[in-house]
Amino acid sequence: MAVTLTEKAAQHVKKFIQNRGKGVGLRVGVKTSGCSGMAYVLEFADVIADDDQVFESHQIKVLVDPKSMVYLDGTELDFVREGLNEGFQFNNPNAAHQCGCGESFTV
Repeated sequence: MAVTLTEKAAQHVKKFIQNRGKGVGLRVGVKTSGCSGMAYVLEFADVIADDDQVFESHQIKVLVDPKSMVYLDGTELDFVREGLNEGFQFNNPNAAHQCGCGESFTV
């Protein structure tokens, strides 16, 4: 499987990379944290690590480390606006439960 971006999320990432003036893609991972146990981590990547799994979605490289891939396989990231709030939304088929804020989950 893979970790993918919707077209709207890819456009948002592309704009941020252009504004930064550098970057090879978006690094997506997880860490132990949050009210549900696991929290998503997003950061712009300037290099591709040797053990990264690299997926391309709408011309944006998505980088995932092997430990995070177990929890993220099949995940789609979208960029949504709801009222005055905007941000990435994770559509993760591996998540059994999500906290109310959508930033942490359990498997």
